[in-house]
Amino acid sequence: MSKPEVLAVAKLHPFYQKALESVYTVHDRTHLTEPAAFAALGPRIVGVAGTGESSVPRSLLSQLPNAKVVAVFGVGYDGVDVQAAIEHGIPVTHTPDVLTDDVADLAMGLVLSVGRAIPQADQFVRAGQWPNGPMALGRRVSGARLGIVGLGRIGKAIALRARAFGMSIAYTARSEKPESGFKFFVTAKELAANVDFLVVITPGGAGTKHLINADVLKALGPSGFLINVARGSVVDEEALIEALQNATIAGAGLDVFASEPHVPQALWSLPQVVLTPHIASATSQTRQAMADLAFANMLAGVSGQPLISPVPECMAMAK
Repeated sequence: MSKPEVLAVAKLHPFYQKALESVYTVHDRTHLTEPAAFAALGPRIVGVAGTGESSVPRSLLSQLPNAKVVAVFGVGYDGVDVQAAIEHGIPVTHTPDVLTDDVADLAMGLVLSVGRAIPQADQFVRAGQWPNGPMALGRRVSGARLGIVGLGRIGKAIALRARAFGMSIAYTARSEKPESGFKFFVTAKELAANVDFLVVITPGGAGTKHLINADVLKALGPSGFLINVARGSVVDEEALIEALQNATIAGAGLDVFASEPHVPQALWSLPQVVLTPHIASATSQTRQAMADLAFANMLAGVSGQPLISPVPECMAMAK
């Protein structure tokens, strides 16, 4: 008996790919590589597998009359037209919670890296510069003021880690969260003006595009650092480059970029910037947990069972 067929709309992590192939026939981006042939294949697809960066537009969903679920490997899903999916009766799932700790760990790692110039210190030693004298002083992290843009699961986990460093914590979000006990600012600009490290961990999408703009960076000021572990679209990258070049802010730690995997030379040539290649959740333990959850969502969706982790907009379709 032939296996049910699913469509991969992006290059999947091997853990997720292997799990899917144990049960399904996986068509890898056939809608892009063989659009003519996909016209016949579309009706056979029972599920869509993607990543946080995948594009699942209305035009694709309309070609999948028998798809029962979109199972995203990742927390973000801003490339999925969720409203169109709902209209087609196709719930969307993602993988929250399982990557919270890893992302929060990297966020604090970037705070330490830019504040104490750890990567630069490593290069200083490797380049044999130490015998010529000490390197420039860094910035104390313990006791500093941390601002969090987006106080969801990961934002709260970052705050927990920051408290261990004796940092004061403030935040901005779509709505105030009095139970957090942290100071709330209505706008990112107001928050930036009152912190030393501004950590961005808000969802991507049209609603947050360029939320961190030139005005916010100016408010952060010449002794402030920007950390972005959210989405590249949330930060106006051109404004950020200008702010770094003009010392409008002190530095930045970036795990995400506007046109990944392509990073402007203007960023990687700046000495006060620490760059990582979108690795916030990139540990073997977390990627396995993400694959397990995405696969479980696929199985549940295709078989008509309750979904494990639907996106918020699809909660009503989960049962």
